Amino acid sequence: MADADDVRRLALSLPGVVEVDSDGFDFRVAGKGFVWSYPERLPGRPRRIRTDVAVLFVGDEAEKQALLLGEPDLFFTAPGYEGWPLVMLRLAAVDVDRLTELVTDAWRMRGVGSEP
Repeated sequence: MADADDVRRLALSLPGVVEVDSDGFDFRVAGKGFVWSYPERLPGRPRRIRTDVAVLFVGDEAEKQALLLGEPDLFFTAPGYEGWPLVMLRLAAVDVDRLTELVTDAWRMRGVGSEP
């Protein structure tokens, strides 16, 4: 079971990563976001930053669909994310080893091209 502290530790361990000031967590490399807190928007309610859910950059629509269909207990999407290569990850449902893989892959896909 992972949490926001695990996301922060993993993201900041990767080269070139900066944390953007936010109500949750928000990490970028080369000016591009790769993992951040989910800004939940429900009709008729103010936006709520969910630090129990991470938004991950996944590269393309095929990868997004593979994750959503293959592991629906871990991943979901929401209105407003159609056409974006992003998935939401339930942190409580993922172990730290898998989270490490997902965060590192997101970092790598943002075009960094080097190993941590």
